[in-house]
Amino acid sequence: MSSSKFPTLSRRGFIGIAGAAAAGVALTACAGGGGGSKQGGDANTINFWSNHPGTSKDQELELISRFQAKFPDLKVKLIDAGRNYEEVAQKFNAALSGGDLPDVVVLSDVWWFNYALTGAIEPLDGHFGDAGVKLDDYVDSLASDYLFNGKHYALPYSRSTPLFYYNKDVWAKAGLPDRGPNSWQEFDEWGPKLQSVVGDGKFAHGWGDAKNYLAWTFQGPNWTFGGAYSDQWKLKFNDPGTIAAGNYLRDSINVKKYAAIRPAIATDFGTGVIASTIASTGDLKGIKANADGKLAFGTANLPHPSGPGVTTGGAGLAIPARISDQRKVNALKFIEFLTNPESTAYFSQATGYMPVRKSAVSNPSEVEFLAKNPNAKVAIDQLPLTKSQDYARVFLPNGDQIIGTGLEQIGLQNKDVASVFADVTGQLQQIYDRQIAPKLPK
Repeated sequence: MSSSKFPTLSRRGFIGIAGAAAAGVALTACAGGGGGSKQGGDANTINFWSNHPGTSKDQELELISRFQAKFPDLKVKLIDAGRNYEEVAQKFNAALSGGDLPDVVVLSDVWWFNYALTGAIEPLDGHFGDAGVKLDDYVDSLASDYLFNGKHYALPYSRSTPLFYYNKDVWAKAGLPDRGPNSWQEFDEWGPKLQSVVGDGKFAHGWGDAKNYLAWTFQGPNWTFGGAYSDQWKLKFNDPGTIAAGNYLRDSINVKKYAAIRPAIATDFGTGVIASTIASTGDLKGIKANADGKLAFGTANLPHPSGPGVTTGGAGLAIPARISDQRKVNALKFIEFLTNPESTAYFSQATGYMPVRKSAVSNPSEVEFLAKNPNAKVAIDQLPLTKSQDYARVFLPNGDQIIGTGLEQIGLQNKDVASVFADVTGQLQQIYDRQIAPKLPK
């Protein structure tokens, strides 16, 4: 089967087109999100919609308290907007259809551009001066992730990379060095040794399921096999490297039987059910809490023997376009405070997410924290090894779930890899043909 090709187009140009398609499928209610009348409301009350990334509700409440101490005329209401990024997006989409809009909303890597393209969220650059935002102090690669058509539609907040988590006690009992694997081929040799140590009912390695971002965490491993979900606009599921990566996943679960797909990898790892996993840096807080006093664990870079083997992810903070200008300025003041060097250092220390400001890494509390917590330092050290996500996952509507479901079929049902990936290709190609190709420039 030949590879599917997309016309050549700039990355940011495609974000807009894919966002339009996504808006038409998953976000139909916000098709006119940029229009409609402005919402007034109390400009001095900031409604903050969050899913509390990395179980961070206590930290968000503390930062709100600090903000209100600095700006006593402003009040912030923290509103539970969902259990995950998808639920926040659904709630926001419903509000765009006629409900009360928030002032600040958490939007993930696969959601923000849908709203940017439809005009549902505000380009922030014109408000930077009034809100005291210093864009040049944000980590360049993280801030540019929200750049569309020359404007920034969010600022980075809970940003992460996947990390390799491993149980040091199990590693030692298996006679393995105290480190992560240098390649997935090396880990394939380690797997049976680890499995003999953990025993029945437990697993040497746990992969997350489709709902827990398997398509995200498997991107890096796929790259190291020479595969990809897509190369810019060209689908790559039928390429030899991607097939090899899929076969590795299937064999580790169904042939060598040292791995499993699990719906709660962070909990399973922290409680010793699985001896290793790939999980977000944002899971570090929860894993540490579950493991405290029960097991010693380490974090490591994902294997990258001949190039990048890991990507970034997470969420940023955006502002609805249809609230009043004064609400927008006050909302951006709050975003700036949440992400200033002191706040992002505090937030990252508590959750495991990366500091989003350059100057934060030289903050005295951050320097001291990283010296005492090498597991947290891995994410920062790994940042130069990352590359942007494959477009098939983040720019095609429902791409994440389609890919993740295919990987589940390979792991849970032992289905033929080439057949599964052919079906994934067909689904994504159909989405492209029906929803994206008609919108491409002629």
